[in-house]
Amino acid sequence: MLRIEIKDGENIERALKRYKRKYRQTKVLQQIKDKKEYKKPSIQNREKLQKAKYREAYLREQES
Repeated sequence: MLRIEIKDGENIERALKRYKRKYRQTKVLQQIKDKKEYKKPSIQNREKLQKAKYREAYLREQES
């Protein structure tokens, strides 16, 4: 369970924004979506490799 401490004089909109950011960072929604349907381990591994290749190419492009 996420807890957000509201500081004295803090706007509720700001606290809500912090809560949403923290929720996104925990990746709860992503886990729920992933568990909706079964993926074979070979497909999971293939997707992992594709993401790694993309990330590596992106970082190389940023360096140059």
